[in-house]
Amino acid sequence: METESEDEQYFRAELDADHELEFVGCIEEASADIAILSVFVRSKVSADFIAAHPDLRLIVTRSSGFDHIALPEAKARNVTVCNVPTYGENTVAEHSFALLLALSRRLRESLATYSTSRFSYQALRGFDLMGKTFGIVGTGRIGMHAVRIARGFQMEVLAYDVVTQPLVAATLDFEYVRFEDLMRRSDAVSLYLPLRSETRHIINRESLALCKRGAVLINTARGALVDTDALREALESGQLGGAGLDVLEDERVLQQDSAKIIAGEIIDHIQQSASPEPSPDYEEPLQRRERVEELRNLVRNSQLIERPDVIFTPHSAFNSREAVARIDAETVRNIRRFLAGSPVNRVPL
Repeated sequence: METESEDEQYFRAELDADHELEFVGCIEEASADIAILSVFVRSKVSADFIAAHPDLRLIVTRSSGFDHIALPEAKARNVTVCNVPTYGENTVAEHSFALLLALSRRLRESLATYSTSRFSYQALRGFDLMGKTFGIVGTGRIGMHAVRIARGFQMEVLAYDVVTQPLVAATLDFEYVRFEDLMRRSDAVSLYLPLRSETRHIINRESLALCKRGAVLINTARGALVDTDALREALESGQLGGAGLDVLEDERVLQQDSAKIIAGEIIDHIQQSASPEPSPDYEEPLQRRERVEELRNLVRNSQLIERPDVIFTPHSAFNSREAVARIDAETVRNIRRFLAGSPVNRVPL
């Protein structure tokens, strides 16, 4: 799933001699008898999908994150899950600074002046990175690359992580602080965390209220690290001066306009309500309320990325030629090692 022609050529060259390969446009098109499934982050591997494919033995996600896979069901059915943990450390870190620079130099508003032929230097005035404080939330591989880049801009660097590395901090010249202190002191906060129950909505009304007024937020990690409503409120009030986002809580707006998605949902609901017998997909009132909340969130995300103080890229922080080549090579290695009986990069289930 989610492969391009160059990916397919590479996989055919590496795997076609020993395996029957199938490339499909979406996960719903996968054959019932597949044994190995390779997906990217936009393909949701649900518990129902895993249960409906009893021959499935390996799921290889071409990403470091794996929250799009129903891990409990994989464990229950003895399906191994592997990821690609180390492909884009520098790539993602570099992209986060592309977003930061776009915010600091008012790039979105500046580009919009071409359509009006009128502009004001004062209205487009940005700010220097030199001398500012850069807050890094998560000091894994990507976070450490971000430290080096920030120091190159002569920024002061603060970091928060549940696991600290004092010797590395001393070598790279940054300071570990409490999360609350990082939010208070930083001019720019950048997220490099995995999405887990304890990190979901780590950026919320309370944490944003701690920020310096006019600080900016960068997120190239996972959309659900940020409470969308809280982010919009902080931007509207001026508590945040801008946001650079590569991810959203609901990324369906990347594939289709939110109005079309909602119209489709309304039509499905009307058809179900008019049917004398509920369909297998019929939702009870509580489930419908949850569905309505999902659609509201979809609208919020769509409105968010239209704001002039938001720089948005479509989950493409990973997307360099070098990183994609590393992803494909490690995916092939994951498959070969699994078939040889010595799997690598296993996701803990």
